[in-house]
Amino acid sequence: MEKSLDHKLARILADRSCNDFILADAKDADMAYGLSAPGRSPEHYAGEAKFRTLDEYRQLMRDIVHQGLVDIMLMSASSSEVLTIQERLFDNSHVTPAVRANDTTDIWLAAGSGRYGGQPSRPFRTATIDQIMCGKVECGPEERRVGAELGLYSVTFNNDTELDRATLEAYKAFRLEAEGKGFRHFLEVFDPNAPGEHRPEDLPRFISDHIVRVLAGVAGRGRPLFLKIVYHGPAAMEALAHYDESLVVGILGGSSGTTFDAFHMLWEAKKYGARVALYGRKINNSEHQLSFVKYLRAVADDQLGPEEAVRAYHGELQKLGIRPYRLLAEDLRRGDTTSAYSGSGTGIGSRRRVTTGTRPAPSRPAVEPDFSKMTQAEKVQWNLDRWKRILG
Repeated sequence: MEKSLDHKLARILADRSCNDFILADAKDADMAYGLSAPGRSPEHYAGEAKFRTLDEYRQLMRDIVHQGLVDIMLMSASSSEVLTIQERLFDNSHVTPAVRANDTTDIWLAAGSGRYGGQPSRPFRTATIDQIMCGKVECGPEERRVGAELGLYSVTFNNDTELDRATLEAYKAFRLEAEGKGFRHFLEVFDPNAPGEHRPEDLPRFISDHIVRVLAGVAGRGRPLFLKIVYHGPAAMEALAHYDESLVVGILGGSSGTTFDAFHMLWEAKKYGARVALYGRKINNSEHQLSFVKYLRAVADDQLGPEEAVRAYHGELQKLGIRPYRLLAEDLRRGDTTSAYSGSGTGIGSRRRVTTGTRPAPSRPAVEPDFSKMTQAEKVQWNLDRWKRILG
């Protein structure tokens, strides 16, 4: 079956003014969080850290693929082996399976340690391209279409020559192997997670310049299909999206925030040039994922505005007998969302609010501490306390 991703990418590249928008559900969190990755269980009680099981997490993937409103389902290699290779879930679906192809150290977020997210990112890959494509160490030429043919590769630049050079060497090796094996990828660029004293003065420009500089040396067959980056507001998005018409720019969702946060970020990013959104926690932590995706798609296709979509979503929750996490008035406000995997605020841009648009942003519920004056243990505890607030 023709995949909607390929169809939309072709139309976007042919006509940047077309209305097509690519939507992905990022359910690869088991490569970052551990037991909490599947999200909070509907059966949890106040003060109880009860999470869904991995089987329940994968069932949600099946449900969303069958719904057919996303274009990409991003998974871990182990989930893809079950759903793509064994169950053949995507054979008769227009949804494209994709796998997280690397797991850099800044997404190692085991709750018992908490240190890795605050240390400078180092490159690492658990899964191999062959294992993603066919489920084993070496694939024969006829086996490379058995599994996923698309992967996410992530990089984090910390404004340090040696660290960033190692990151780029690892990306270069991946690109060359991927091109030789017919494996496509999209590129995720995180904000610096631990730049120390070398914090870029203009973070959006720092990220954009790194992207275009890196890709200037990459020939067509080795280039990413699209980007996945932190949304830094209209000016930064417009500048990057208009720099190179062959470069399709997408945004990552970050932490949950309010429903308005999720819908408005997509709506605004599209207005200024984004053509892809990859939402993980925003979907996974919603009250009812199928309904949330339904209205996310309506916003992406310009069928509803962000505020209309929030109201419609609450109406659907009421029909389903599902109690929303927030009152409608609260869910229509801007929240405080994080864009880093760790949610710790120890790097630049890991905590960010978009303040553009007509709706004023409310004050933060808590004052962010001065991390430069905190011990490592205090940083770890602050991070753990924050995740308790996010996950409930």
